[in-house]
Amino acid sequence: MSAAELRIVDAWHEALNGGEVDRLVALSHPEVEVGGPRGTGRGTQLLREWVDRANIRLEPRRIFHHADTVVVEQWAQWRSTDTGKAIGGQTVGSVFVVRDGRVTRVMRYPNLADALGTTNLDESHEKKSN
Repeated sequence: MSAAELRIVDAWHEALNGGEVDRLVALSHPEVEVGGPRGTGRGTQLLREWVDRANIRLEPRRIFHHADTVVVEQWAQWRSTDTGKAIGGQTVGSVFVVRDGRVTRVMRYPNLADALGTTNLDESHEKKSN
C-alpha cells in the first residue's frame, strides 16, 4: 500500500483488531460518520460505543482505492463478550473516506458489491498486494 489513504485505513484496521480504541479514535475525525445495518451517526464517542458493543474483528481481503475513497472487502467476525469465542462471521464491504489524514466516514455494507455500488469505484480500482 502506498497512498496515504490506504495506510490510514490499514492502521485503522490494525487498531480495531488490536483493541486499541484510543488509536482508532486518533485515526478518525472527531465528527467521523459511522454507519452500518443499525443506522448512521457521528462522532468519536459513537465510534467508541460501537467498538465496545460490536466486539468485531475486520480482516481486509480486497481493497479498492481512488482519491479519498477506499472500499474494503472484509471478513467480519463477531466474538462473545463473555467468552471471547467467535459467535458468527461473514464477508462484508466497508467504504472509508479519508481526508487530511483521518477517517471521516466509515460505512459497513452486507457485501462488496453494495459497498462499491455507493461509490464511483469498480474492479479497475482494485489494489493488488505486492
